[in-house]
Amino acid sequence: MAWRSFVAMGDSFTEGMCDEYPDGSYRGWADLVATRLAIDSGPDFGYANLAIRGRLLDQVLAEQLEPTLAMRPDLVSFAAGGNDILRPRVDPQSLLDKIDVAIGRIRATGADVIMFRFADIAVHVPGGQRMIGGRAAALNDGTREIAERHGAHLIDLFADHAYLHRSLWSDDRLHLSESGHRRVAGHVLNALGVGVEEEWMLVPPTPQPTPWRLALSADLRWAREHLAPWVGRHLRGRSAGDLVTPKRPALAPIKD
Repeated sequence: MAWRSFVAMGDSFTEGMCDEYPDGSYRGWADLVATRLAIDSGPDFGYANLAIRGRLLDQVLAEQLEPTLAMRPDLVSFAAGGNDILRPRVDPQSLLDKIDVAIGRIRATGADVIMFRFADIAVHVPGGQRMIGGRAAALNDGTREIAERHGAHLIDLFADHAYLHRSLWSDDRLHLSESGHRRVAGHVLNALGVGVEEEWMLVPPTPQPTPWRLALSADLRWAREHLAPWVGRHLRGRSAGDLVTPKRPALAPIKD
């Protein structure tokens, strides 16, 4: 089927961080999906992207749900909660209860919904499995149940072992690289039954094991350049998205 409008909700994953256009703004998987859908739907296809980096689930729901419902799109993507599970005191079931209500409201409008089981970032972060593995698994498993209950399209990135490859991730190890975003777009388009560029789904070659001294050096550099600034912002109650506004706040045609 041809969708006439698409609204993307969420955080940095959907904003497209670390996949840059030539002007330095972010593209990401949602822009790629929208551009492809517009080919089938024509010039009247509308696309809005409300996602903002750093947003917690409550912020996504408070800021993005009502505008999304008001636009009455044919297709909505929902990806949130990833920033919450980075915090040790979060209750995954509480997140899932809120997501369940939100997806129910969106589906009640007749819109198709895309949801995600997130790729495993824990394998790329020192101590990640111990620190966030359990919360991430609970969120992913609950998301599967919500998608099944509401008849949403589920994109299972956790089951895609290609995301174990570092080439699909940016230097900060939390956001996808250009290749990583292209692969997400490919998964989404395949789930929607829409044609996809073959190269988007190419599996990168298996990387060679990194000698432990080099791996340790890389981990220390990552902690200094990426982890420490994130912790500093968190302790000050600040977010990378504090001054950021949605890049596409209203449904609008895709321009070449």
